[in-house]
Amino acid sequence: MLDSPRLTIAVRGVEPVVEDARPLEAAEELVQRRDLVLIEQARGGSLDAFNGLVELYQDHLFALVVRMVPDRDQASDAVQEAFFSAFRNLRSFRGGSVRSWLSRIAINAAMDQQRLRKRRPSQPYPELEDDNWQPPAGPEADPERTALGIERGRVLQAALGAITPDQRNAIVLFDVEGYDYQEIADLTGVSLGTVKSRIHRGRLALRERLTGSMSLFRGDEG
Repeated sequence: MLDSPRLTIAVRGVEPVVEDARPLEAAEELVQRRDLVLIEQARGGSLDAFNGLVELYQDHLFALVVRMVPDRDQASDAVQEAFFSAFRNLRSFRGGSVRSWLSRIAINAAMDQQRLRKRRPSQPYPELEDDNWQPPAGPEADPERTALGIERGRVLQAALGAITPDQRNAIVLFDVEGYDYQEIADLTGVSLGTVKSRIHRGRLALRERLTGSMSLFRGDEG
């Protein structure tokens, strides 16, 4: 929880599920309308409305930031700072996707954390060693596959931890989060060419550090 007695932000809450039987585009439009209503209410002074946005997007922002700032405590701090920043700058929202707006603020907070801490991650994909995020194992659970996944995570951890933060950020945003080049450029405040260069150089650096371990990433079949 944050220190404010009224602004209640609990990182990693439960994200409400939007259920809609219509096509994806219609569902996304409903989400956008909902978010815009909450933004306008928050601008009007409703803390409940802003906390509604927190509940909707805190998990998404944490999942994004924890791959850029893989220390969980630092990631939580960055997410909380991002929401504080969003709350302070509600008037700066100029329309469009609320999710993208919040993501941009969170990415900036993550990069600020990296600049301040100047430390490499201890675990780029902490969920690989945390069973809490996974559903209970069923009878079909394969111990060998589980062990393989853990080993993949450890190898990838070392490789991601060895490349530069800028390269890691670009790879996470492109390969994990699915942003395109222009979106990453907009989110990180650099040129399109710089984004492409960071992804390219980062992949080359990862490939070099994964040499000798590529058999771990060639499928689950033995």
